[in-house]
Amino acid sequence: MSNFPSILTDEKANIRNGKFIDALFSIDEKYIDNVNFVHLVRIYHDAKELNVRNKILKLLYNFEFPELKDFFNIAYKKERYLDMKIYALRGLTKFISEKEIEKLLHKFNATLKKRQESTPYNYQEYELLRGKNALPYLLERYHYDCFRETLQKVNEQYEIMPEVFKGIFTIDENGELLQLKNPEETSKSIRDFFDNHK
Repeated sequence: MSNFPSILTDEKANIRNGKFIDALFSIDEKYIDNVNFVHLVRIYHDAKELNVRNKILKLLYNFEFPELKDFFNIAYKKERYLDMKIYALRGLTKFISEKEIEKLLHKFNATLKKRQESTPYNYQEYELLRGKNALPYLLERYHYDCFRETLQKVNEQYEIMPEVFKGIFTIDENGELLQLKNPEETSKSIRDFFDNHK
């Protein structure tokens, strides 16, 4: 008997249902196989909820089922948040050449630069991109110069930010958020920062 949650195989199940969300967020990667992964792909395409799409990208980005090439390609184009683009690219990198990745990252880096101008204190996105499951993982695994260059740009933009926005949280190898500072103190520090810079 499969340990893959049956509720995730039900095409009529409501994505917002508590049991559905619990099943999705508690599933272990080891129960995903070359048959049942299609349910996660379907859920991703049906989901408007960012947290659901984010979770599915992270559940699937370690797999090499040939059908996932198209999935990750579509996901990379679809997602607007840069961290989710990188999660899609982590999956896609198994199927495309370094030259193709360079092309994607050229546009990615242009968007990253615009982010710095439009959202100068975008610490959440920077921490997600710097997470151990994101750009550092890709650089360590593939050693491509394009990953090194993009990570360098992320780190440069991160370093330019005021200290109050740094070191609030980090992301571990499994894509889990680790809080480094007390959330209440962080909120107060950020409020104080903006009060002093009006």
